[in-house]
Amino acid sequence: MKLKSLLSIGPVVGAALFVAGLAPVQAQEKEFSESHIDAARQVVTATKALSSFDDILPLLAEQTRTLFIQSDPSRTQEVVDVSTEVALKLAPRRADLNRIIYEVWARRFSEEELLQLADFYRTPLGTKLAETGPSITALAIGAARQWQDTISTEMVALVREELDKRAAQ
Repeated sequence: MKLKSLLSIGPVVGAALFVAGLAPVQAQEKEFSESHIDAARQVVTATKALSSFDDILPLLAEQTRTLFIQSDPSRTQEVVDVSTEVALKLAPRRADLNRIIYEVWARRFSEEELLQLADFYRTPLGTKLAETGPSITALAIGAARQWQDTISTEMVALVREELDKRAAQ
């Protein structure tokens, strides 16, 4: 599945599934032993990797509400009630996403490696990494964007300066 196809099903869900590695999982079906999946589950749990997907269903429910309310505002309360009911009915399907995430990890790490990772993430340092990792990543992305903006501005100025020099010759 291409990124554009994933994003067409909703930007939040499409991006989440792309990040989760759903496209490679679908393309490379492979059976894993339950112990291998359990090792992946241990790492995913220890790293709190599933929490980034907790908002998918609520966001989809909100997008759905907005869609239906825009087309018939007179049924707002009914749309809210029905979309909430449907979201609650779909909530158990979250286990499907969890399994896909476990398989993403299982595909990339052997069972032995996953057990080693799980052991690491149970240590104080591993716990600290799991807790601070998302904020460190966000800060690193922010720093990279800031650097990119600075370099972009500098590049445009330097190219303009060089072009002006050449035009004056």
